[in-house]
Amino acid sequence: MSIRVCVGGATGWTGESVVAAILESDEFELTGAVARRSAGQTVGAVEITAGVAEALREPADVYIDYTHPSAVYANIMRAIEAGVAAVVGTSGLTGREYGEIDEAARAAGVGVIAAGNFSITAALLKHFSGIAARHVPHWEIVDMASAGKPDAPSGTAQELAEFLGTVATNEFGRPVEDTLGSREARGTTIGGAQVHSLRLPSYVISVESIFGLPGERLSIRHDAGTSAEPYVAGTLLAARLAPERVGLTQGLDRLLFD
Repeated sequence: MSIRVCVGGATGWTGESVVAAILESDEFELTGAVARRSAGQTVGAVEITAGVAEALREPADVYIDYTHPSAVYANIMRAIEAGVAAVVGTSGLTGREYGEIDEAARAAGVGVIAAGNFSITAALLKHFSGIAARHVPHWEIVDMASAGKPDAPSGTAQELAEFLGTVATNEFGRPVEDTLGSREARGTTIGGAQVHSLRLPSYVISVESIFGLPGERLSIRHDAGTSAEPYVAGTLLAARLAPERVGLTQGLDRLLFD
């Protein structure tokens, strides 16, 4: 049987591409679509609704969220309350919110798969950076995105920084709190490392992990183009696996390499 899918942010930059792939697939069936500004219109044979609760009145196996950082937490909680597995493609959730989502999902017996970035090269950035962190104990992360991106750091950078903090301990030549001048110039500390966010025109999403030793340096970088195509395959992989899981799984790399 087809996997029944409801998509939040169905007319957005990534959501629109995900919906198109679902409609063309024999494996998935679109049963719901959420887009506040397009409510009442149709995509495929599905009427777009303004809210997740309304869209999930039609039975679904998995809810995919590509909405807005201000809405994603409530949307995922509504899906969990409805007993529907979820895929989180929207960035902006905090560690505390992820913890609450995990707790709620386990209590409801449903799976949630979240990734700051569902592209294969972003997953490889995280995977290779984890290998590097085991051998090079000094690193920082640079996060580059479009001028209008509302959240900082990006979900890709946040997930990467938190992950590296579980792999090894980052070592500082000088403690950040001992910085002379403006402490803020050293970025924000996530997972024991400094993360620096740039927001400028011409970027989509780029994240670079930089590792240093005396006399040598390693840079690992992911750059996204202007198409949402790189995120579709990873999103659908997560949609395929989420109904089989219980609790929160973070990172596309967990699906590819675990």
